[in-house]
Amino acid sequence: MLRTIAATLAAVFILGVGSAPSAPTPPYTPDAVTHHRISLDGHTYAYTARAGTITLRDEQERPTCRVFYVAYTLDGANPNTRPVTFLYNGGPGSSTMWLHMGSVGPKRVVTNSNGTETAGPPYRIVDNPYSILDKSDLVFIDMPDSGFGRIYGAGKPSDFFGVDEDVQAFGQFIERYITTFNRWNSPKFLFGESYGTTRSANLVNYLQNAGITVNGVVLQSSILSFALDWEFDPTGIGGGDWLFDLYLPSEAAAAWYHHAVGYHGSLASFTAQAAHFASTEYLDALAQGSALSPSAYDDAVAKLHYYTGLSEQYIRNSNLRVPYWRFESELLRERGQVIGRLDARFETWALDRTEESPDWDPTDAGIDAPYTTAVNEYLREDLRYHTPLLYRSMVYDIIGANGGWDWKHNGNEVTDVAVDLAQALTYNKNLRVFSANGYYDFATPFYATVYTLTHLGIAPALQQHITFGFYPSGHMIYLNIPSLAQYHADLERWYSSTLAAR
Repeated sequence: MLRTIAATLAAVFILGVGSAPSAPTPPYTPDAVTHHRISLDGHTYAYTARAGTITLRDEQERPTCRVFYVAYTLDGANPNTRPVTFLYNGGPGSSTMWLHMGSVGPKRVVTNSNGTETAGPPYRIVDNPYSILDKSDLVFIDMPDSGFGRIYGAGKPSDFFGVDEDVQAFGQFIERYITTFNRWNSPKFLFGESYGTTRSANLVNYLQNAGITVNGVVLQSSILSFALDWEFDPTGIGGGDWLFDLYLPSEAAAAWYHHAVGYHGSLASFTAQAAHFASTEYLDALAQGSALSPSAYDDAVAKLHYYTGLSEQYIRNSNLRVPYWRFESELLRERGQVIGRLDARFETWALDRTEESPDWDPTDAGIDAPYTTAVNEYLREDLRYHTPLLYRSMVYDIIGANGGWDWKHNGNEVTDVAVDLAQALTYNKNLRVFSANGYYDFATPFYATVYTLTHLGIAPALQQHITFGFYPSGHMIYLNIPSLAQYHADLERWYSSTLAAR
């Protein structure tokens, strides 16, 4: 997932992306292969789970990294016709335990669906009725140095910790996987969440230029153009007033959820109204600056109050511009609470009302322990992957200690992979994209994604190859079970239509 990256950015710009001495060779653990059955939509499927590593190598064929993965393959299927989907989280710095244990895999950990913290252990791991294993084999990949994967041998952190370096690593992993398991002719899909969507937009172009055709790409909670992200431009100067405009519909969604506004219609209708206001009257008002007439200013204040639930005085004091992190601490201030960045349904008590927010995201407090516990229990006990290594759910500290993350791409300091996706869609005219978005997500606001994907500059016929899904959940759509159910149904249809379009 995409976490706060200010510390990582500081390390990048102050220290530069550096190198560390090669780590010693980690203990080798053989792949663990187990056999299972699952019932999906009234049908029972037998499948094989393989938990293991694939070794990446440099141009001299020296080992550089063992990448950990778990693959689920349907027993008896023809590998030449059976689709395979490669899934990963983002960060950058996150393992893929979130998608693996919560979304479309054959198992999921049970957490509260209503945006409240799940009680302590023991946590339950259950068969997942929302798995898409009936449509595709699934390969969950942990980024280099996360999970049970480790950089070693000739490898060094700077070989992997960067936008383009990361894609080269994932590209090599996929090529080695499809070679090892005879999947060259299988229909192929990429499925990334958060920074994983950044990776996917870059990776699909990289793979297709290497002769590996991709049938479809699932972008869940997207960030493709970082110029539209507050973490890269917290002042709003670089992105201009677009940043206030693109976050407003998510603020409206959060206000609607917490009953802070007077509107009693549907969430979809309310956010659509907010998006229209944001891209027309609001953007025009911001563009006029001090030339905005008093009456127009008053009208903008009233409408911002209507959509956000914030007081008119607070909006005036903010000169019509309320960054999302101030909104998070202001919306429920009278209750002494702040709402989540990753999922605005989550809330926590403020430690000090003079502070804008605590040091943690309420979403993290609600989900970190169940997911970390579940992935360790499941991999070691159910899948029988017995290793002395500790499972690294995140490697942000490791990235920072080794000089940070290199954000340069296509010669730009601020990453923008939208052009890569546009090139991939144009190069492969059969490529399909599904964009999944949570209404309550401030990490990757849905309206910014809509703006990005509708401004790729591709032919109108190709624009029709992009499908959108919107769900009453946050950054991790699957945390809300009704949203996961709808997401699953949408994915099943999308996979069928994409495969039929071959």
